[in-house]
Amino acid sequence: GTRLRMGYWPGGAKGTVVMITGRTEYLEKYGRVAKDIVAVGYGMVTFDYRGQGLADRPPHRRDMGHVESFDEYRQDMSAFRAAMEALDLPMTWYLIGHSLGGCIGLRALYDGFPVQAAAFTGPMWGLQMNPFLRVFSPLIFRLAALFGNSKGFAMTTGPWQPLTFEDNSLTNDPDQFAYLSRQTEMHPELALGGPSYTWVQQALDECAEVMSKPALDLPVVAIVGEGERITDPKELHKRMATWPKGRGLVIEGGLHEVLMETPERRGQTLDAIIGLFDAHPG
Repeated sequence: GTRLRMGYWPGGAKGTVVMITGRTEYLEKYGRVAKDIVAVGYGMVTFDYRGQGLADRPPHRRDMGHVESFDEYRQDMSAFRAAMEALDLPMTWYLIGHSLGGCIGLRALYDGFPVQAAAFTGPMWGLQMNPFLRVFSPLIFRLAALFGNSKGFAMTTGPWQPLTFEDNSLTNDPDQFAYLSRQTEMHPELALGGPSYTWVQQALDECAEVMSKPALDLPVVAIVGEGERITDPKELHKRMATWPKGRGLVIEGGLHEVLMETPERRGQTLDAIIGLFDAHPG
């Protein structure tokens, strides 16, 4: 009974790129990326999964990132796969997972989501956390549950607030930042605030579980900005070191949104992704 949302950009005959977005994101954010993907002969499809964009939000507070379990995202991926099959999209599929979408996307691959190759940008395979919070997070989660606050905003987070370019940790490109800011200014219903304590606990557990799994026989590139401050790059390098068909790439000077960076950095990211997909046709 959960209402989800899907967007599709028709492209050429090479196949369909499945874009799994990050936390707080929505499909319009990837309009420019979709244009670039279509220009090189692929279609692109992306989604608002539960809790963000114009999909159903948590009933207790729509501006909070919250799920009871990351298995809910697995349900969403199953629903998206069924919807794509029903639309008879070009059946050679590729995957891009960004940030939280990197975690959801990696889990989907282990669940059998059928792709020729996959790319991950700033993937949430680990979270950067204050050392104090990392050590005491199990106690913090227990206290939140004890005091009935598991569905409250996690420590250091809160309702959505617009960022200034000077304070952002997403991109070095003023034009890309303005593009994203205009979307939430014009449509504040797309914006999303911080996560709940339950969401953070589930995220840490899910990262640990998917990272403990053996590598798949699948070509993968994982890309991270040199200045990444949201997800943990160390986990990316550890994962790619054990992935026989995997490659890690660091974008010099890049921040979290390497697909929405300055033109040179963005070009490096797209070249790596499209090059991988082109090298593995259906």
